[in-house]
Amino acid sequence: MTAPQAPLTGSLDVLLRFGALMLRAGDTAFRVRDAMRRLAQALGIERLEVELSTVGLSATAWTGGKATTLSREIGPPGVDASKIAALESLSLRAASGLDTVKLETELDRIEKAAPLHGLLPVALSMAVASTAFSYLNGGDLLATGAAAVSGGIGQAARTLLSRQGFNQFAMTALCAVLASGLYCLIVIGFGVRTFAFAHAIGFISSVLFLVPGFPLVAALLDLTQHQTRAGMTRLFYGVLLTLSAACGMSVVAMLAGLAPAPAAPPPGAIEPLTVLGRALACFAGGYGYGILFNNPHRTVLAVALLSMVGNEVRLGLHDLGLALPQATFFGALAVGLGASLLRGRLHAPRIALTVPSIIMMTPGLFAFQTIVFLNQGKSLSAVEAAATCGFAVGGMAMGLVASRFLTERQWRYER
Repeated sequence: MTAPQAPLTGSLDVLLRFGALMLRAGDTAFRVRDAMRRLAQALGIERLEVELSTVGLSATAWTGGKATTLSREIGPPGVDASKIAALESLSLRAASGLDTVKLETELDRIEKAAPLHGLLPVALSMAVASTAFSYLNGGDLLATGAAAVSGGIGQAARTLLSRQGFNQFAMTALCAVLASGLYCLIVIGFGVRTFAFAHAIGFISSVLFLVPGFPLVAALLDLTQHQTRAGMTRLFYGVLLTLSAACGMSVVAMLAGLAPAPAAPPPGAIEPLTVLGRALACFAGGYGYGILFNNPHRTVLAVALLSMVGNEVRLGLHDLGLALPQATFFGALAVGLGASLLRGRLHAPRIALTVPSIIMMTPGLFAFQTIVFLNQGKSLSAVEAAATCGFAVGGMAMGLVASRFLTERQWRYER
């Protein structure tokens, strides 16, 4: 190897490590590409071309007429908003003349950083989020309490299994069985024999912590930026996690002999106390999800506020007669626009603000009906419920995409 290539190889190797850490933490591929190019300029690389997916990345760098190509595996994906923020900040602060040794030291520090929140706070945050989701969607006192207990214990189990490096798909299915099974045992222990609407909501609320919001939203954002390889691999990863959770819940639903829940009651008049109660529940749920994704407390507070505003928009429009998918779109749009105003002041990645804020918009009843109808072999009814659920989830993601087109100039034009 010639002398000029050795420094270039070292610089490219540390750049690939940086990109792998960002992708493993859950950031979008187009943000990773932009950050890597900023660091490449600081390292003295004249040109950098990157190919990304969620399992590996490769890059070619040019300096002084010499070119070097390297590849790197990424490892199991995850979600860590604090690491995303630290890595993006590192790329934004990089100045010309950056040394690879200094960059390696910074990456070591970020990679080895302990989680901001321990096992108990994370478990309690999910108990609170499950309580809020059940209340928002019509769960009664028993259903809400049972969802809080089972959701908190389920998240504690997932955290412990994740720390042991357990397979993510098996872990998701096992935690779905644990949380939903515990929920059924609690409500049956209190004499419930037939799942009414309120208990169906509680059943879904108990496993809300398993919703793969980060990979699904990141996949759609990548696809709209022509990051097709990364977007598709992340999309299938999110879909497989969803199917794993659905399989676990299906086992419990079959053993418990659950019947399809009745339709949701029609919206009533918008009362001030109802609006206040929903606002508090949305705030609490958003706060819980902000903690789950390892955000600092200042960002968690912003997530809670965005969740409150976005869900009030969604629920208010639905009360006024707008269909759920369209109301969800406008609620997510409000979250995205709010995140555009806050992200600069908080120095937080936009995705760390938006994704935790919209999970409370998940259409729980239709997800429950899809699982139960499939267990009963009622394919057409299952497809109908799944379609409504899918359009509502799509409204969540497209609302965030639309907010980017409205607030970020580079999204309105091809790169």
